[in-house]
Amino acid sequence: MTVAEIFESMDWGPAPESRAEADAWLDAHGRTFGHFIGGKRLSPGDTFATMNPATGAELARVTQGTPADVKAAVKAARKAAKGWAATPDHDRARVLYAIARGLQKHARLFAVLETLDTGKPIRESRDIDVALAARHFYHHAGHAELRADTLPDAEPWGVCGQIVPWNFPLLMLSWKIAPALAMGNTVVLKPAEWTPLTALAFADICDAAGVPPGVVNIVTGDGDTGAALVAAEIDKLAFTGSTEVGRILRRATAGRGMGLTLELGGKSPYVVFEDADIDGAIEGLIDAIWFNGGQVCCAGARLLVQEGIADDFTARLKDRMARIRVGDPLDKAVDMGALVHPEHKTRVEALLARTSGTVHRGSAPEGCFLPPTLVTDLHGADPLMQEEVFGPVLAMTTFRTPAEAVQLANDTRYGLAGSVWSQDIDVALDTAPKIRAGVVWVNGANMLDAAAPFGGMKESGFGREGGIAGLRSYVRPAAAAKLGPRRTFDADVAPSDAVDRTAKMYIGGKQARPDGGYTRLVAGPKGPVGEVGIANRKDLRNAVEAAAGAASWSCSTGHMRAQILYYLAENLSARAAEFDARLTAQTGGKGEAERAVRNLFRWAALADKHDGRTLGVPIGGLALALNTPVGVIGAFAPEEAPLSGLAQIVGAALAMGNRLVLVAPEGAPLTATDFYQLLDTSDVPGGVVNILTGGHEDLAAQMAGHANVDAVWSFSSVDISGTIEREAAHDLKRTWVNHGRGRDWAAGDPGPWLAHATETQTIWIPFGT
Repeated sequence: MTVAEIFESMDWGPAPESRAEADAWLDAHGRTFGHFIGGKRLSPGDTFATMNPATGAELARVTQGTPADVKAAVKAARKAAKGWAATPDHDRARVLYAIARGLQKHARLFAVLETLDTGKPIRESRDIDVALAARHFYHHAGHAELRADTLPDAEPWGVCGQIVPWNFPLLMLSWKIAPALAMGNTVVLKPAEWTPLTALAFADICDAAGVPPGVVNIVTGDGDTGAALVAAEIDKLAFTGSTEVGRILRRATAGRGMGLTLELGGKSPYVVFEDADIDGAIEGLIDAIWFNGGQVCCAGARLLVQEGIADDFTARLKDRMARIRVGDPLDKAVDMGALVHPEHKTRVEALLARTSGTVHRGSAPEGCFLPPTLVTDLHGADPLMQEEVFGPVLAMTTFRTPAEAVQLANDTRYGLAGSVWSQDIDVALDTAPKIRAGVVWVNGANMLDAAAPFGGMKESGFGREGGIAGLRSYVRPAAAAKLGPRRTFDADVAPSDAVDRTAKMYIGGKQARPDGGYTRLVAGPKGPVGEVGIANRKDLRNAVEAAAGAASWSCSTGHMRAQILYYLAENLSARAAEFDARLTAQTGGKGEAERAVRNLFRWAALADKHDGRTLGVPIGGLALALNTPVGVIGAFAPEEAPLSGLAQIVGAALAMGNRLVLVAPEGAPLTATDFYQLLDTSDVPGGVVNILTGGHEDLAAQMAGHANVDAVWSFSSVDISGTIEREAAHDLKRTWVNHGRGRDWAAGDPGPWLAHATETQTIWIPFGT
């Protein structure tokens, strides 16, 4: 073929990347690897093969980690933890900087090794994975240097167990190890069974960078090794993987008082409005769904196209699909490589076989390859519209209005990412924040950076990686004293009022009798004080329905919420003596009204101040980290601060735009039932705050298991933390529990409350490019 003919056809010729450097590294280690523990490569144990998915050839053999191996790694990390935490910030920063430089110096080795092990195209490994991995260590070297300024008084968790997936082995390693080390933690990392090689090569980088022995430990193996790490004596667990495994880990760690972040599956919407640049949207879509063969948790796997352009868009997309090159991942002219493993290919094909839609396929060679695939004519309940395929399969449907686009985008249990395409800035910026996802790109896709928080909502997990929000996942909350048993008082007769004054519950802005009809006596040190209802499952359901119906509160302005909280504080101040007397009658303790008023005033002041960040990301545009309300919060009020603690909970939840289902303190429930009189006179809309009285232990499982509760907070003196965390695993809702420990209710730091009352949503807005 002549040069003229090449320019006429624009066909790509082969451009193979040499694998010699990777083979030399493998040969230097005898192609058999033990674990990296305590700064040393150990002798191999029982091994299994890691394969090149593009050819089926064996690359190396790695050791199957045992519980004893994991225990040894955790012991090494524990031994190194105190010294690494005490290392000056500047010295830790220099180590992270050295790691970043090491990755850059050996970028070609890591890129080729990653491609051999995963089957992804060399262009992606070279230009994205390795480059971003180095960027994460550079960025977090800066965070290590500035730790005392950014997070003063923060303490590292200690030993962090980290489990990374097979789709981005090196990049996910950097996402987890970099912030952990920057904040002074030590690490035991388990790479994925199918793709362990770049993690093992990373051990060489740690050696050269001067990472102290035991600070980074790498244990290879399958799911049993991961289970042993979860069960080990670690302080914090970070996991990236499937939602199903995330549920298992949530239950396995429940009640242990350890840190947990989960970055799980996704089914991200790719919304194209009729005024979009169609060719630009199609090129973005190629990146969104067929990047890494669709084996990406934030892949734009659900294409939603406005009806007016659907036929044109589909025709152009099919034409573009036909020109996607699938083949040898070491060929720099290839767009898609191999899937990671034959087992995974079989799983993707099985999911594709279940669809009722019309399937359009590109072309691909034989072996562990699949072609780019488009499925049209789908209804919302089709498996391809609801289930994560994790392969090169795009599911398409249409919409008519922006409101319908948002409804379809959110019609999934996942909430990891999304894309919005429109040339109308009003449409784009109105739609993007309405998508319930942790990351939303405007006129773009798959933009990621170390400065930008990444993580999910709903069943896509919790916690963030990247930026300041990601750092907070690697610092421990302040320790507090264990709570003793609640003080109780005996009384066997009801108060002798002439008129029955049994306090009702408060649901949807109205007083409500308990569904079961049962009440209990409230006794103080001087005898009976009153009676309250005992809430049951139906009462809780009614309260959650009322809270869900008050969703407009989450769309209200911070200024309006502040005015209502100021008004609430003003009304409590006017009745301070009455509330203090009522509290003393129930508990024998001192009054708390003054502190409660200050708590409400403080949250009124903060209502329009928690305004997110503008992130310095290397694109032509902005990335905005917005603080969005969690939604419906179920909370168990504290016994040690019945009024001031209740005010803190109400203030924090409402100031940030949440709705609340509050279970009153068992020892002083009348304080909570009196509080709803303040709500009635302070313009708090019905359903924004709902108050139940009843046993914390009886309601914990129902609250945490309710599908329409988005987060559960527990400050109860009853041991319900484990129950809440286990039940929350069903839909992976957020939890903030005390594990039987108290807190300083007079503390002025709003940070923990702000973190738990909001979720970070990162909106990427490119411009000028």
